[in-house]
Amino acid sequence: MVGRLILLALLLIPVIEIALFVEIGRAVGLVPTLGGIIVIAIIGTLVIRHQGLALLAEIRTSINRSQLPARALADAMLVTIAGVLMVVPGYFTDCLGLLLLIPPLRAALYWFLARRLGLTPTTGGGAPPTGPRVIELEVDEFRPR
Repeated sequence: MVGRLILLALLLIPVIEIALFVEIGRAVGLVPTLGGIIVIAIIGTLVIRHQGLALLAEIRTSINRSQLPARALADAMLVTIAGVLMVVPGYFTDCLGLLLLIPPLRAALYWFLARRLGLTPTTGGGAPPTGPRVIELEVDEFRPR
């Protein structure tokens, strides 16, 4: 099922992109059409850099608080995908990339994927574990330093 969806996307996306190039080119002309693609690619590169650095700082903060940064990692992945979609020439992929930059849509996609994968999505912000850390070992697994 997933393989068929990927194949369908690989066939349809180029057709959609070509159709959009033709229609936008007719409406505004060749130079503005190509200029728009270049401007959006530059914006995509800047988005990857800016959002990526911000999310990297959030991941570091989560790790320093002894929390698993699952949500921040998922956001970083989705923002990176958005930036790549914006760098790829085409107006359809640019629109998909812009949609992935909207935080509520990213959150909805995160929750959907987490539930689809059988994970329990959390909002984070939990306190670090308290009490002694216990690691149980069998006798043959222990070795002195």
